[in-house]
Amino acid sequence: MKIGIAGCGGIGSNVAMHLVRSKISNLKLVDFDVIEESNLNRQFYFKNQLGKYKSQTLKENLLKIDETLEIEALVEKIELENINNIFKDCDLIVEAFDNKLYKKLLIETCKNKTIISANGIAGRDLESLKYRKLGNLHIVGDFYSDIDEYKTYSTKVMLVASIMANIVLDYLEDRNEK
Repeated sequence: MKIGIAGCGGIGSNVAMHLVRSKISNLKLVDFDVIEESNLNRQFYFKNQLGKYKSQTLKENLLKIDETLEIEALVEKIELENINNIFKDCDLIVEAFDNKLYKKLLIETCKNKTIISANGIAGRDLESLKYRKLGNLHIVGDFYSDIDEYKTYSTKVMLVASIMANIVLDYLEDRNEK
């Protein structure tokens, strides 16, 4: 069973970390971005890793937790032309983009796969977090706090990432029972 992580920022890096700490060992990490200082308040990276590619560095960090992991790290921008090929070997995809257009692209293009997505992760309002399931699409967030309008805090990002990782674990458990 391979889990795809589309975006290795605040949500993606923390979902991956939670999954690895829960003994999930087969991941595909996809991101084209590099680590910036502004990422350190909520992402699973460190100051000495600034300027490095997120997907490759996340792989390194996860291997420090468990060196036996099977992790594929792609430094690639997900586009309409490559998205199906990138995730064709993944059983489930964690959508962790901060760009609405890429969220939409992934959800519409990979609609035959189970997708765990985030919507509304900014600010500090934890009480408004919700979980919705629409077919094979699972969405976690408050459904209003856009990162363009609100600051992001590790407390909310980590909580949303934890819930998303738990949904992945539930999915895997349900598949194993069948």
